[in-house]
Formats: sequence, structure tokens, C-alpha cells
Amino acid sequence: MTSTIPDAPARNLEAPEARTPAPSRRRRIGAWIAIGVALLVVGGIGGAISAANQWAARDALDPESAGPSGTRALVEVLRSHGVDIRIERSRTAAAAALADAPATLVLPDSPALSDDAVSELVDAAIDVVMIEPRSRTLGLLLPGSAAAGVATDAAVDPGCEVAEAERSGAVAPGALYTPGPDAVGCYGVDGGSGLLVQDDGDRRIAAVDGPALFTNEHLAENGNAALAANLMGRHPLVIWYVPTAADTDLADTDPSLGQLTPPWVSPVIVLLLVAGVAAGVWRGRRFGPLVAERLPVTVRASETTEGRARLYARANDPLHAADRLRIGTLRRLAALLGLGANAAAGDISDAAAGRLGLDRATVRGILIDDIPRSDVELVALSTRLRDLEDAVHAAVRPERSTR
Repeated sequence: MTSTIPDAPARNLEAPEARTPAPSRRRRIGAWIAIGVALLVVGGIGGAISAANQWAARDALDPESAGPSGTRALVEVLRSHGVDIRIERSRTAAAAALADAPATLVLPDSPALSDDAVSELVDAAIDVVMIEPRSRTLGLLLPGSAAAGVATDAAVDPGCEVAEAERSGAVAPGALYTPGPDAVGCYGVDGGSGLLVQDDGDRRIAAVDGPALFTNEHLAENGNAALAANLMGRHPLVIWYVPTAADTDLADTDPSLGQLTPPWVSPVIVLLLVAGVAAGVWRGRRFGPLVAERLPVTVRASETTEGRARLYARANDPLHAADRLRIGTLRRLAALLGLGANAAAGDISDAAAGRLGLDRATVRGILIDDIPRSDVELVALSTRLRDLEDAVHAAVRPERSTR
């Protein structure tokens, strides 16, 4: 009786003379340098991302920014019309500049300032142009006014008696506002207005959606540039206030995440990062050189195969032996036919039958269905398996066939 037994797992042995040499000191130093360079690269990328985020936040409506959301183009337009533009990034400096001469105050949203601080700035100006009005500043400077949604991108005529708006022509207003009892609304859309103007004789306050009209990417559209020049160029001096968090006068501001974090958290995070890198280096090291193991007994593979075959014969279990033979044949046929290692036995049988042009039931009987009842039938099945494998081998690789 013949039997095909899967090869026993080979030991990871190597003769002493074939040992891999230990890593040199130069290689270890190179690995640490590579790790340091990787950490520097990651830190640089993180710093670049942080700087980009800070610049993006500064870019919005910034009069010195040439980005799409900046307003540098508007500043240059006003200067070309003879208007002196002074950009102040401090509330104290802005208040001092407004006290020097009659001026127009360009006021973006200032959430870090209290109502009193905003009123103090506004009281020192002759004209005020709110270019990013929010609900708080609308209610504070234009009582009774409120936000009323957003208009479509279609241009709208002024539709009011404000001379600056009439000279500017149609614009796509962006945000809409509901005018209060003392305010005049222009560029009306669906009950809201894109421009609010309140003039009490001593001071004129205007509110308009600056991000939709006055930024660099929108200034050249419709009458946007004319409207900006008409609203802000009524006086020779414009004080453009750029609020910062350092200007806050609110005593009950919410603490930041950094302020809420205990002082020991940052060192612990750094320590954990260093420990993680060290653990990665430790666990990622290569195994040492192979060590030859001296075995007390050397057993030939043929003896193992014969011994297991005798056990099958003594147990009088031809079906188990046939299964082992079929498993080996199916594995080799799958490799010959280009099937995956996880291919089902039925798929391998059908592929072999199709390759040889044989009846599928016949091939399936050899590889799966036929059950040997005796040693004679087992030997016959072994012969048929061998012949089938030889035929597939000859059909797939005729140049390598040895039979």
C-alpha cells in the first residue's frame, strides 16, 4: 500500500558556518538616525499644518492678505482713490487713531470684545461699516435689526434712496438682514436687505456682508468694488480694525483647552511618545542569527512515511488513507491549474476535467466521491490519482512532463 503524507514541518536549522553575521554598529547607528529623521519629518509636517491653519484663520477679511478671502484688493482700490488706510490690530491703537482725526471705522465681527468696548470704538468714529455683522453687533449698533437668511447668487438692484448704493448698481448681496425702525434697507430680497444704513446726523452706520462682496475673489463682480469705495471712502481716513484675542476685555471668558489641562499632561504625553518609539524599535528588531540545534537522532523522511502507512494498514482504514492521498493530489492540481490555495475540491475537480476534456462525474469520482472499501481498491485509487495528476501535468506543462 502506498501513501502520500504531508511533509513534516522543517526545523529552522542552519549550520554554524552559515550563520548570519550580527548587525554591525554602523547599521545600528543608521537605524537610530533614520528614526530621528522620521520624527523630525513628522514634527515638521505637523508644524506646517498648524501654521497653515493659523494663516487660514488670519486670512479671512484681512486687509493685508492677498488670498481669496482677504481684502487687500479693496485696500488698494481705496488708496488709489486717495483714501488713507490705517490697519490697526489692537483696540487701543484703533481707538487712538480714531481720536486723532475724523475717520471711518471698518469693523468686522469682534466676539472677544464686550458691548462697552465695541460701543467705545464706534463712538469715536464718524462712519462705521460693519463688514461681518453678527446678531450681537446688529442688535447693539442697529437696534431692531436682525439676520434674515442668505440671498441667491443673482444680482439685485439697490431699490433704496441711499446715494452710495444707487451709484454702485446691482450686486449679489449674500447675507440678508431685517432693518430696524431707524435703518434703511437696500438690495431687498424676500423681505430681507443686503445693505442696512442708519444715519442719525452725527454718525452713519452701515452693515453689509463683506465675505460675499468685498473679498479678493468677489470684489470685481457686479458693483461690489463701487459699493465698497462709496461706503468706506466718504472720509479721507479709514481705520481698519482687525480684532485679536489679545484685545478681549471679557473677564468671564471660557478657558481654553490648554488652560484647563493640568501642567503634568504635556510631559506625560511626550514621555508616552518616547516610550512608544522605544517599544517600536525594541519589538521591530530583527531576530538574531540562526542557531544550529544538535538533534539526538536523525530520522529519514521515508521512514516516517512508511511508519505512518503501516499505522493506516494496521487500523484497516483505507478511507482515511485515501483522504490523505486526495488532499495531496488536490493541492498539487490546484497549483498546476493556477487556482488559489483556498479553492474548493469541487472547483479543482471541474477545472481538471475541463482541462483534460473528460467527464466531470468521472474526475469527481476519482478526486472526491469514490470510497475505497479495501486495500486493493485503495491501491487502484492511488493509481488513478497518479494517472490523473500526470495527465493534468502533461496538459498544462508538456515541456516539463517526464512521463
